[in-house]
Amino acid sequence: MSAMSHILKEKWLWIIILSMILVAIIPLLIIYVIMLLPPPLNGIVTILIIIAWGIVSGYKEWLKNKSKEEG
Repeated sequence: MSAMSHILKEKWLWIIILSMILVAIIPLLIIYVIMLLPPPLNGIVTILIIIAWGIVSGYKEWLKNKSKEEG
């Protein structure tokens, strides 16, 4: 059994490959779905995504500051 066939049978390799593919494809699918929506809805969804992104970012910063104060 060659080294290449041994590496190709490793589970971690396929998990990494699948994860990289999903990281590349899922945002493209989200953009595609937003573009398929009718004009008033695609703007609303875009604004809601930006607002949600800001809320999650603020929450992350709050958690980081809270953990620094405790530790």
